[in-house]
Amino acid sequence: MKTRLLGGIAALVVAVIGTIILFNYVQGADKRALANTETVDVLVVKQDVAAGTPADKLGDYVVTKSVPVAAVAEDRVADLASLGNKVTSVALMPGEQLLNSRLVEANAYLGPARVKVPAGLQEITFRLGIDRVVGGRVEAGDTVGVFISMGDAAAEGAAGAGGNATQLTFHKVLVTAVQFSSGEAAQTQQQSEQSSAQGALNADNKKAATSSDSYLITFARNSADAEKMVYAAEFGKIYLSREPADAIENATGVLDKTRLFR
Repeated sequence: MKTRLLGGIAALVVAVIGTIILFNYVQGADKRALANTETVDVLVVKQDVAAGTPADKLGDYVVTKSVPVAAVAEDRVADLASLGNKVTSVALMPGEQLLNSRLVEANAYLGPARVKVPAGLQEITFRLGIDRVVGGRVEAGDTVGVFISMGDAAAEGAAGAGGNATQLTFHKVLVTAVQFSSGEAAQTQQQSEQSSAQGALNADNKKAATSSDSYLITFARNSADAEKMVYAAEFGKIYLSREPADAIENATGVLDKTRLFR
């Protein structure tokens, strides 16, 4: 009985020692492989980094590793302190080197809150109260209906006899960017859902939203329509509806008080 017990203990000890030796061998494999190779220390991403992450937070997401000179990216970030107020312009994946080309100045980043402007159109921005934006929320990439309301002398001619007038003037206008009145990019619905589990980020976004009573909405439109929208913003009011691509366009023209109850 004692012989079997001693034999079992001995086998266990041998197994533990073997595991330790194997672990140390594997751990030293990289060092042995690079023993006769010139290496450089680089910053490598160790876990997923979301687009828009400030440079001063990247220390939690990267680690310094030695890699062969031939594998060093020319655009690598040598020092996090040199990045200043930059943020990541795209999401970063574990294993990739931290590159300057993947960071931009914070004031130049809008991320998911911006979409590409179609060829031939121009962008124009209007400050709109949250009560004039459908549901108090609109996102870059949405298409909206633009209602224009004019009053008194400004509506004369449009309504035919002066007074107030309203019209759904433009259909399916592309929204290219959405910001809070402070200029900070507004979170998309997806971002809000993702940050709901991150108390600090979600609290910051709620603070920005509740401290603002208006949005900066940027549209892509041709020059003639942009002129009309500017006139409406100067002398009347603009309201937005969410108007997706399959929405039926059945506006009935200019509405004034003589037609309201017909």
